[in-house]
Amino acid sequence: MYCAACQENIEFIQPPSCPLCGQSTRTGQLCRSCRSRPLQIDGIRAVGYLEGGLRTAIHRFKYSNLRALAAPLANLAIKYLNQCCPPVEALVPVPLHAGRLRERGYNQAALLARQMGEAIGVPVVEGALLRVKSTAPQVGLSADQRRKNVEGAFQCTGTGFEGKSVLLVDDVCTTGATLEACSIALRQAGAKKVWALVLARERWVEHRE
Repeated sequence: MYCAACQENIEFIQPPSCPLCGQSTRTGQLCRSCRSRPLQIDGIRAVGYLEGGLRTAIHRFKYSNLRALAAPLANLAIKYLNQCCPPVEALVPVPLHAGRLRERGYNQAALLARQMGEAIGVPVVEGALLRVKSTAPQVGLSADQRRKNVEGAFQCTGTGFEGKSVLLVDDVCTTGATLEACSIALRQAGAKKVWALVLARERWVEHRE
């Protein structure tokens, strides 16, 4: 399932890091990428890098129908949550497009958010943020291509976000383009602050200072 050895193999992301995208930096200030093109989100944080045992666990959880991994993976996120994110009033899982959801049978981000919400006593809002455009896979695309790929892909139909601080939940972040697109939709629905917490992010050396 997810053994102690796998957990010991995780390279947790430690400060200093970019306050916006969350990538490790030497200074703790905005990284080069965020200085040149700031993400439209209050901050992205990740538990660890998408490597080793964490990568294996996430891939099994996401692609091999091992839904039982939701609980131990959510526990990792919960331990990290209080250290890296301010208090929030709602958890919102990043949605899948309806076609992808039918194909996979479940949304891994929603499973994580439910486990987290129950543990910390914060409501999980599902169904208000929709993925209205089926986009091409992000793998292999540059940061600019990723942003264009998900532009307008999300729409928020909920009315309960006015003035609230919201935490987006997902499994993996690469450039932050998907999380940014979700943040824009939530802000258009009235959210005051939008943060994001993911289990893992890919290591982008060019972001380092």
